[in-house]
Amino acid sequence: MRTYLVTGGAGFIGSNFVLYLLGKHEDVRIVNVDKLTYAGNLENLRSREGDPRHIFVQADICDKAAMEGLFDTYQPDYVINFAAESHVDRSITNPEVFAETNVMGTVTLLNVARKAWETGDGTFGQHKFVQVSTDEVYGSLSLENPEVFFTEDTPLCPHSPYSASKAAADMFVLAYADTFGFPVNITRCSNNYGPYQFPEKLIPLMINNALQHKALPVYGDGLNVRDWLFVEDHCKAIEMVAHNGKLGEVYNVGGHNERENIFIVKAIIAEVSQAVCDPAINETLIGYVTDRKGHDRRYGIDPQKIKRDLGWYPETAFEDGIVKTIAWYLDNPEWVEHVTSGAYQDYYREAYGQ
Repeated sequence: MRTYLVTGGAGFIGSNFVLYLLGKHEDVRIVNVDKLTYAGNLENLRSREGDPRHIFVQADICDKAAMEGLFDTYQPDYVINFAAESHVDRSITNPEVFAETNVMGTVTLLNVARKAWETGDGTFGQHKFVQVSTDEVYGSLSLENPEVFFTEDTPLCPHSPYSASKAAADMFVLAYADTFGFPVNITRCSNNYGPYQFPEKLIPLMINNALQHKALPVYGDGLNVRDWLFVEDHCKAIEMVAHNGKLGEVYNVGGHNERENIFIVKAIIAEVSQAVCDPAINETLIGYVTDRKGHDRRYGIDPQKIKRDLGWYPETAFEDGIVKTIAWYLDNPEWVEHVTSGAYQDYYREAYGQ
């Protein structure tokens, strides 16, 4: 039985990965570690409550003693590190938290895993540390050159405290591979969307606000372009990299679904309005707001390496994925109510002035 230590496994992508693995394999054990900050939500994992293959531990990846205890107890074969502060706006107002969790948390995990896995001859057996990163470490692409994409060889050029912290973590991971021969891979994904995404991010925020007839805040002119990746496609890619990725390699994971932000917002309005038969959900709800500081203009990933080496490709077209995503939120109002109540409300009002 393979044992995975999944950090940040109560968050959006992490919980989807946990559910994906448990649904696909009978012979897995998942030790799910999450600090349960505002974006970590055990409601995401309710469907696996009582499953003996899923062990949840509330802990901080910066806590070395706690991480050592987990390695001693469960002896994981893989570490899949999703744990991170991930919202760019929050990194601008509170960058030190991002440095602590995203950089020092990763270093703590690397040190603990290295100590646990290293054999007498300096090798590490059949183990793998997968760092889940972001395309934002590459910086920004021009809107004028849509044929140019980020590749694994694109120099890192982060523009926000969030992306800087992820780039720094990536460099530590690669340094441990070079210095110690530590078995690592890094995946760098484009914007994920799908079930269980915390409603500070664009798509669930717009769905939630539209249903409540609240303003739909769009940064700047709304023409910033992102590459959208359905979360289940991403989960498949991470598993393939964990099992078959060449040691020390970086793999870009992109959806080839580039869309302008304003296109995304208008598509959500049209689909939600039709789904709930509410003509009051229309484009008059759109409100343009002051652009984010250092707002990258375009992200676009070339996923040819992972397709060539591992056979992965994005299976979900955006037009299908957005319908699935909206349907999930409409079918799960109790989840939305849970995550948009309590402590989240204070954050929401502070961030969006609503």
